[in-house]
Amino acid sequence: MGTPDIAAGCLDALAEAHDVCCAVTRADKPKGRGGAVACSAVKEAAARRGIDVVQPATLKDGKFLETLERYAPDAVAVVAYGLILPRYVLRYPKYGCINVHASLLPKYRGAAPIQWCVAAGERVGGVTTMLMDEGLDTGDMLLKEQVEIPPDMTAGELHDRYCEISRRLLPETLDGVEHNTIVPQPQNHALHTYAPMLTKENTKINWNDTPRGIVNFVRAMNPVPGAHTALNGKKLKIFTCRAADAQTIDTPGTVIGGKDGLTVACGGGAVTVTELQIEGKKRMDAAAFLRGFPITDGTILE
Repeated sequence: MGTPDIAAGCLDALAEAHDVCCAVTRADKPKGRGGAVACSAVKEAAARRGIDVVQPATLKDGKFLETLERYAPDAVAVVAYGLILPRYVLRYPKYGCINVHASLLPKYRGAAPIQWCVAAGERVGGVTTMLMDEGLDTGDMLLKEQVEIPPDMTAGELHDRYCEISRRLLPETLDGVEHNTIVPQPQNHALHTYAPMLTKENTKINWNDTPRGIVNFVRAMNPVPGAHTALNGKKLKIFTCRAADAQTIDTPGTVIGGKDGLTVACGGGAVTVTELQIEGKKRMDAAAFLRGFPITDGTILE
C-alpha cells in the first residue's frame, strides 16, 4: 500500500524478493495546468510488473475487506500510502501491517517527517520500519538505519537517500518478521515530536527567525512545496539562501541590497537569497532574476 516514488521503489524491491499479490494505491487525479489525469508512481510500477492494482476511494466503509479476502496477504507493507488504515485492515494479515517511516522514531511522527527534520537543523536522520497500530506512527519499531545530514542538504536530497535505504530495509524487515529474528521495540512516547502536513501557512518564511533558522527552513522546503514569501503582492518562492555577513537594524523582511543575490534582513542578521521563483515565472538564480525584476532597497517581503 503506497503512492509516491519512495513507495514505488519499495514495491520494486519487494517484488524481487517476495510474492507481491496486489498493490493498493490512491485514486488517479488531475495533475498540472492541463488537468490531465495522472496515476501514482506505485500504479506505474505495478503495471510494469503485471501486479494487480486496487484503488479504493476510502477504507472506512469496510468494503476493502473483500480485497483482503480475495488476495489473503500474509503481510501488508505500507509506504506513504495517504489513507489511515482502520482496525480491520491492521488486524487482517498474519504478520501485520509493516510501515516504512522516514524518520528515526519516535521523532517526527506525522505526514512530513523529512521536511520538519531538515527545518529543525537535525544533523542525523534515518528510516524506521515498524508494526502499525491504530495510533499515528506509534507502533513497535522493527529496524532502523541512521543517516548523517550535512548542513547544506535539501529535503529532496534527503528523500532520495531515504528511498535507497527503504528499498533495502523493507525486504530485510519482512524476512526478519517472517523468520522471527526481529524483536519489536516499543517507542518511548515521551520523546516524540510531530511533523504536520505541509500547508500554505506553515511553509511561509518567518523573517523574524535567525539566519540559520531561515536557511534550514528554505532547504527543508526544497524542491517542493518551496518556502514562500510575498513581493508586491505576488508569491515568491525561495529555494536556496545563505547566511549573509551583514549586521542590520532593519525590519525583518526588508531588502537591504544585493547584486549576485538578494539580501534580506531577518532576526539577528540577514540572509542572501540565491535561487528563487516569482509567481507565474520559472525558477532561476537570483542574479538573473534581479536583472529582469530589480528590487529597490527598503522593499519589504511579507
